[in-house]
Amino acid sequence: MTKKWWRAIVPPTKLERDLALQSVLSAFATGSFLTGTAVFFTQIVGLTGAQVGLGMSVAAAVTLALSIPLGRLTDLVGAKPLWVVGSLVEALLYLAWPAASGFVTFVLLLALLSTVEAATRSARNVYRIEVFPRETRVRAMAYQRSARNVGYTLGAGTAGIALGIGTHAAIIAIPLVTAALLLVNAAMVSFLPPIQRSTPAATGEEPHVTPAALKNFGFVALSMCNGVLTSNQVLLNVVVPLWLVEQTDAPRTLLAWLFGTNTVLAVLLQVRASRGAETVDGSLRAVRLSGLAFVLSCAIISFTHETVGWVSVVLIWIGHVTITGAELWQSASDWGFTSELSDPLRLGDYQGVWSLGYQIEPIIFPALYTFLALSWGPAGWAVIAVIAVTAAVLSHPAARAAERHLERHRAPVDVTPVDAAPAV
Repeated sequence: MTKKWWRAIVPPTKLERDLALQSVLSAFATGSFLTGTAVFFTQIVGLTGAQVGLGMSVAAAVTLALSIPLGRLTDLVGAKPLWVVGSLVEALLYLAWPAASGFVTFVLLLALLSTVEAATRSARNVYRIEVFPRETRVRAMAYQRSARNVGYTLGAGTAGIALGIGTHAAIIAIPLVTAALLLVNAAMVSFLPPIQRSTPAATGEEPHVTPAALKNFGFVALSMCNGVLTSNQVLLNVVVPLWLVEQTDAPRTLLAWLFGTNTVLAVLLQVRASRGAETVDGSLRAVRLSGLAFVLSCAIISFTHETVGWVSVVLIWIGHVTITGAELWQSASDWGFTSELSDPLRLGDYQGVWSLGYQIEPIIFPALYTFLALSWGPAGWAVIAVIAVTAAVLSHPAARAAERHLERHRAPVDVTPVDAAPAV
């Protein structure tokens, strides 16, 4: 029993364990800074809340515009080299934050950092697809997602200590600690196994040219549907907290329990939720489950406008648990789709297109869902549920169209990690 329990928590191979540890470290670093951003930008950089919001919007727009070029850069220079260099530059940029002063410097530094983070994320995702065989790829990504949740929790706790101290030096230390952790992270990435790719061009055969990812219309549509389904994060982090405070009689201290429950479930259940998502059919099943959980959350939480006392507390908690289910199954489908429906000759290009859905999600849904839920009440929650169901339904023909496109154009590629033999 004990051995079986540990297998559900600890990755079974050395490479999976190494990447899980790297995920803890990088999330620890960025989680520390994310927790303290509001205080750091207002008290150290000297910005207003409105300026911080505007700067983040500008950085998001820049990242959106560069998503596809950054993905193609991964194909050009290779996943691991770009991941290493990006991680190093990211660490150096965090060292620059204490010297930032004024809105213009803030926007420039934030836009540059967001661009480097997007390039690093693309390279990391391509590396994960290339380094693992199909049968273990989704499982490995699930372990890494669980590990990142642990890292974010550690980062939030570390930043919380610094914010609790509250001195100028303590707040300045937050980006410095982040930079130090990211330097270690860059070193860890550099020691990961390199990738050997055997393509027709590499073997002296006639090179096979495949269409750009944007020409795979099914994949583009699927990325948009995935972006809609990732809006479960908007419910988790924005809408439900606002709904609890403004529309229910539940105590505000419940928020801490909700976020704690989400973190624990994400760590313990992400691998289990990802089982079966190694294929397109399995990923579509995960999409259906995610959509169902999304709808159940909207239905349950919409009732809490009329309930009182412990009934409100229990219903909001159950609603938050079902949102977590939507998150876990959506993540599983995400990994399965990008693994199975990306052209192996254009993995970075496909990652760039896939990230468009993620980039659009924070631009549209925080304002839309907040308006629908807080202004329209239960009717607004019903509209949110319909949006999620529509995305889940449309994912099916989009995935099949992407599959047919690859069948027409895919070229054989043998990708093998060097010195990456499974080790228990």
